Amino acid sequence: MALLLAVSAATLLGRSWSACDVGVNNAANSGFLLWLFIPGLWTVLLLLWAAVGALLENRPPLRTLALAVTLLGAVWCVISIFWEFSVTPACPSGVPPWWPSFIPTPGF
Repeated sequence: MALLLAVSAATLLGRSWSACDVGVNNAANSGFLLWLFIPGLWTVLLLLWAAVGALLENRPPLRTLALAVTLLGAVWCVISIFWEFSVTPACPSGVPPWWPSFIPTPGF
């Protein structure tokens, strides 16, 4: 689950950076996402998964809800941090043109 969320977040960031012309080029961005972002986020999500699972071990329904909320919240925060750098002339608001208007943009 943690790896799936990390790869999904990296894909979302990579596509938004590509649409907004963020960074040096796509090769540099993909290198960062592949070698630093995915392993780092995977580690953080895995540790959160273990901590929440250990704290709520005896309450399966509550544990399931807490794991989902915690992991999705962590992914939202990470995307928000890295999405702040997407303000470019191609995307003046920092939001790629393909982002649906009914979904709130990640941010604090």
